[in-house]
Amino acid sequence: MTISGLFGDEDALIFEINLIALDGLELPVDAMLDTGFSGWLAIEQQDIDALGWTYIDQQIMRTASGDVRFKIYIGKVKFDGEEFDIPVHIGKDLTEVLLGRQWLTNRRLVVDIQSGELTLG
Repeated sequence: MTISGLFGDEDALIFEINLIALDGLELPVDAMLDTGFSGWLAIEQQDIDALGWTYIDQQIMRTASGDVRFKIYIGKVKFDGEEFDIPVHIGKDLTEVLLGRQWLTNRRLVVDIQSGELTLG
């Protein structure tokens, strides 16, 4: 399957995904693909309580702001019609939900700004 995305501000690569709470509730969000982020998904700290995901670890990562400690949770997302249990980085002051480059290990990203084509599949 292939999922189409949208170009956001300054041509940000935006894809809609669903965050799945522990009780099964699906929350649709726009997530920005960030090839500088090496994980699967990163979300803001304030969003984790409503999801009920399980804490597993901490990790220090180098960001544009310097070294940052992220809490790692196991979360469930629906992306491209499939559900995935993935490690999710939880941080403070994240202004966007971020998809990391791990999604590119088994999917092909097509970005053609001139024609308006953005797909991941």
